[in-house]
Amino acid sequence: MEALFDIINAICGKIQIISDLFWSFPTNLEWYSNIPILGNFSLAIILLIGSGIYFTCSLRFIQLRKFKEGIHILKNSKATETGISPLAAFFLSTAMRVGPGNILGVTGAISVGGPGALFWMWVSAFFGMATAYTESTLSQIFKEKKDNEYLGGLAFYGKRLLKGSVLAGAALSIIYIIYALLCFPAQGFNTISAVGQIAETITGQNIPTNSALYWISFAVLMITAIIVSFGGIKKLTKVTDVTVPIMAVIYVLTVLVLIIVNFDRIPWFFYAVFTEAFKPEAVFGGAFGVALVQGVKRGLMSNEAGQGTITMSAAAADAVHPCEQGLLAAIGVFLDTIIICTLSGFVVVMAHCWDGANAESWMALDKLPKFTESIAALTPGTGANAIITFLITLCFCLFAY
Repeated sequence: MEALFDIINAICGKIQIISDLFWSFPTNLEWYSNIPILGNFSLAIILLIGSGIYFTCSLRFIQLRKFKEGIHILKNSKATETGISPLAAFFLSTAMRVGPGNILGVTGAISVGGPGALFWMWVSAFFGMATAYTESTLSQIFKEKKDNEYLGGLAFYGKRLLKGSVLAGAALSIIYIIYALLCFPAQGFNTISAVGQIAETITGQNIPTNSALYWISFAVLMITAIIVSFGGIKKLTKVTDVTVPIMAVIYVLTVLVLIIVNFDRIPWFFYAVFTEAFKPEAVFGGAFGVALVQGVKRGLMSNEAGQGTITMSAAAADAVHPCEQGLLAAIGVFLDTIIICTLSGFVVVMAHCWDGANAESWMALDKLPKFTESIAALTPGTGANAIITFLITLCFCLFAY
């Protein structure tokens, strides 16, 4: 198992190199990086934020105007014989959005860009809601029916909008297949690692990676993933209809307990976020670019607005009107980033490990240990630490799965 983990780590390392190149271009070019302020913005940031602002203005701030209506649609969604219900599609897209990045990504963004990264994550999510609305509505408009189910998504509406170009549809499909395959090693690794940490929390003992627990967990993960994945969209939504509410409720309630117990630190949280995001030396120095990139990157990689990954689940829904699914997609971004990612940010910032007396040793830890160490700092000398760590790790496991 240790050799398998080493292989997965090596694959993830190569993927990280490609990811870093994507997020840094053209800021890795000296002539561009020397441009005041603009030199902090990568092409990806400009495209993502720019498209979000464009859709927000064009649709007259639809994420604000129609938010209440989206909640009403969510509450009154009903199952249908053809396709899946809008609520089931919402849960499926939430299962795709909410992942280890809601914990690891937020922790990493704060450790690199400081608490100010959370503010830019919120900005990214706000404009991302309009992007998610647009791509999900397009998925509904251009969906196709096959064997009593609806199919659609980026490849479908990309083909139609580009004058029926089969090449465009095929290229978009291939890109997504490659993206999905590259996600498998990391998410499988996260799931199995979380199982091991849960076992260590319960037993209080260190469990080696070559133990039977890891091999059995790996086999169970593969079998259950195959059974669910090859059961069709309706079978998949039956699983997400159960797991998504459970993992979301457990995580939200657990972190809320931590926040309530440390109520006196809440003002510090908002002070740290806004001062780090707007202090002059950050705006006109390199810290601004780091915080902004980390925040926007975390926003996109968490809520996936503009990434095209949520469009297939949106197309599968049998919505009364295409715009209804768009509104649910916007609410999905709100749930993922404004609520869940922010709760993770509360834990890390309120713990004050990122710039406290032990900041150097905290920075040396991996992302998940950073988060659990922050939990320990918020529950010092209490038995609640083990319980909360167990619940958070369980949610992390479900997020990855």
